[in-house]
Amino acid sequence: MAKKRYRLEEDSLGKVKIPFNALWGAQTQRAIDNFPVSGISFNLPFTRTFIMALGVIKDAAAKTNKSLKLLDSKRSRAIVRASKEVWSGKFDDQFPVDIFQTGSGTSTNMNANEVIAKLATKFSGVTVDPNDHVNMSQSSNDVIPTAINISCHCDMEHLLMPALEKLIRTIENKAKKVEGITKTGRTHLMDAMPIDMSDELLAWKAQLEASQHFLKEVLELLLVLPQGGTAVGTGINAHARFSKLFAKEVSKLGKCKTVPSDNFFRSLSAQDTSLRVSGELRNLATILTKISNDLRWMNSGPLTGIGEIELKALQPGSSIMPGKVNPVIPESVAMACADVIGNDTAVAIAAQSGNFQLNVMLPVIAYNLLKSINILSGAMNILADKAIKSFKVNKKNIESGLNKNPILVTALNPVIGYERAAAIAKRAYREGKPILEVAMEETNLSKSRLEKILDPANLAKGGIKK
Repeated sequence: MAKKRYRLEEDSLGKVKIPFNALWGAQTQRAIDNFPVSGISFNLPFTRTFIMALGVIKDAAAKTNKSLKLLDSKRSRAIVRASKEVWSGKFDDQFPVDIFQTGSGTSTNMNANEVIAKLATKFSGVTVDPNDHVNMSQSSNDVIPTAINISCHCDMEHLLMPALEKLIRTIENKAKKVEGITKTGRTHLMDAMPIDMSDELLAWKAQLEASQHFLKEVLELLLVLPQGGTAVGTGINAHARFSKLFAKEVSKLGKCKTVPSDNFFRSLSAQDTSLRVSGELRNLATILTKISNDLRWMNSGPLTGIGEIELKALQPGSSIMPGKVNPVIPESVAMACADVIGNDTAVAIAAQSGNFQLNVMLPVIAYNLLKSINILSGAMNILADKAIKSFKVNKKNIESGLNKNPILVTALNPVIGYERAAAIAKRAYREGKPILEVAMEETNLSKSRLEKILDPANLAKGGIKK
């Protein structure tokens, strides 16, 4: 086996041994050595947008510093070129620092600075320093919060919101197809008054649309960037015009309107926006859990459950029971949602750690937000394509239960009173007879009138029918 080759680099703490071909430098290597915690880094598929955001920040900063005559054209062009290669994903393997590192994310910021500096030096033929040039007018304390905003906005805009819109439209289309199918409504998991199946689905749609509205609001909040506050919010070592020019450069790169924060002290010390984003993601997860559980109950059976619908058979459901098929998609979605709700708890705890002028749990906030955004996006796509779109309605099962539903007697309350109606319902349930049959025996109302009053389709429309 070939012996690994190393090189020595030096920082303010001394010399460090680094893998020979690694693009990172001494500070990144110290972080690799100091934090062998989880093996989880930002170069995972669902978090690599954070690396993209760092590349965008360094690109925009180099252009801004050049326009302010703080950075020469040669170095600026080289940093921009290197930054683009970083945010394109070409060098994701050069970002190995563990998520659970220094709370400011300094190690990941320096990882980006060192990789970009190494590439820029190669491209330009002049020395490009990680701190003096790539990190010019910046601090980890404003770079990392800005990267959180940019990466979350990107994944929400390109993954989450399209998946949510797709799920809404899929439910809407399915609701049209099942309109007119009257089924037993349920409260407390017990039989209740009839509803149209389309109303059940449209309730899901309305929940998702409300979530969509609030997610759009937090998307706008993410466009307010902390960049420019530098170390503690004062903007030390940054030009007075840096934040505004930087935001314009990011707007060009991201094709969206970003603006500087109006209070950098707040933006560095607090993660209120991240917490609100996480809260809206948790709310969406809760809605998806409700939909998934409804589907599981409606699909239960096939012989001894509710059996109102039949989800598409996607795989064998048991290693021991032949022929068993399970509601795997709703189960998958529900598990993803449980993870998101847990992620929100982590973000809430992390958001409390804004001690004085800096939040010191930034990497774990970024990790959990991006993870939630990505798994919710995937969950909504499979829920739409492999459950909502394809389920079949078992009309025979629905009608069989509906005709024997003793709760239909509720419609007789205004005619014969609650107590008499309750007695009819109890007898119908006890004897297993249709409510119409018992009502004919217990009242002097005609069959035609009872049929009109107790018609499940009419009852599903609500209101008192004269």
